[in-house]
Amino acid sequence: KFHRIPRLEDSWISCLFQRNFMYKKKKFITWMLVFYAEFVVLFVMLLPSKNLTYSLVNGTVFNTLAFLALASHFRAMCTDPGAVPTGNATKEYIESLQLKPGQVVYKCPKCCSIKPDRAHHCSVCKRCIRKMDHHCPWVNNCVGENNQKFFVLFTMYIALISLHSLVMVVFHFLYCFEDDWTKCSSFSPPATVILLILLCFEALLFLIFTSVMFGTQVHSICTDETGIERLKGEQARWEKTSCWEAMKSAFGGPFSPSWLSPFSDLRCKRDPNDHVALPQGEIIEEDIIEIPLV
Repeated sequence: KFHRIPRLEDSWISCLFQRNFMYKKKKFITWMLVFYAEFVVLFVMLLPSKNLTYSLVNGTVFNTLAFLALASHFRAMCTDPGAVPTGNATKEYIESLQLKPGQVVYKCPKCCSIKPDRAHHCSVCKRCIRKMDHHCPWVNNCVGENNQKFFVLFTMYIALISLHSLVMVVFHFLYCFEDDWTKCSSFSPPATVILLILLCFEALLFLIFTSVMFGTQVHSICTDETGIERLKGEQARWEKTSCWEAMKSAFGGPFSPSWLSPFSDLRCKRDPNDHVALPQGEIIEEDIIEIPLV
């Protein structure tokens, strides 16, 4: 049976403009928190320091990590996580897949797409996402097959700059206690204390949060099981790979410095049907489609 429905736009970019204000606000807050840490580290702790080597080394390390964190956040936010083309549940498209007789495929009733193995529908993105782990409001995007690496790097670099900030705050407090408070910062002592305490609270909070997220993501990759699959208790119908092979697949190849770079493109194998023009036709009504025996 067939019925007509309006086709959804296949461009992933169009989905980015359909997110609600709450998610956009969290994305803005993420960048503002990093910039606040940048302000306190530079203008409260490093620039007033009398030790030039200390300021240069810590300034270089902190700014490098902050830049990599924001770049990873941008890549995780803007990269297509593995969206399945919508409206491809047509007889013509299924025939083009050249499936074996008796094979069963599933249609998503929400976005009318043929769901690949391990794809799940995201209620926020309104799409089915390959190997979807979860939808993250902090990157305003799903974490899936194509952008999990960037999300892992984002959590790792945020955890590192949070730890670095905490260490510098502790050393700065010790320095100010031993010296005159009016000489250890270009701000007044009360303003300095408030700025440092706020940074300490922010760094501690995000160190705990991002460390847990980083560990969770690495565990999901190594066990070859996404967060949604673990949450739903789905039985593995796929052949699981070893931890090292799963890491190479998620990070785009054999171990190299590019694993730590948010600017390197993934070189994972992609479905060749992803870039093929979809055959036009009417949407199949059934959610479970079995290829008839010849």
